[in-house]
Amino acid sequence: MRAVFKSLAIIAAFSAGVSACAGGADAPSVSTAGMPGALEPIHAAAFTKDAAVFWVSSNGCTHKEDLIPIVSIKGADAVITLRRIDEDTCKEPLVHGVELKWSFEELGLAPGSPVSVNNPYQLPQT
Repeated sequence: MRAVFKSLAIIAAFSAGVSACAGGADAPSVSTAGMPGALEPIHAAAFTKDAAVFWVSSNGCTHKEDLIPIVSIKGADAVITLRRIDEDTCKEPLVHGVELKWSFEELGLAPGSPVSVNNPYQLPQT
């Protein structure tokens, strides 16, 4: 499991770097002004035909209800901004964080929609 997570984190970091280089000033980004909660750094993100999966830090009590995915449309693509609306005040940090998943139906997206992420990437603390 640890090897899989490390691989996903490396892929996420690489993808973020490549998209930043390739996109330049036109890289997918959406203004976060006026959005609820705080912008959540993510360890990794993955998308299937009908789901968005994020790995985020946790002090031991992070649940799906503590974050809200805000979907914006930029051109033909959906941009997801993950925002933390409830603080994790537990005292037992999970080294690899937690996995949170939203279906495209929950996000109001059609299956197979092109999606990008508006959150900064942060490697897990080891």
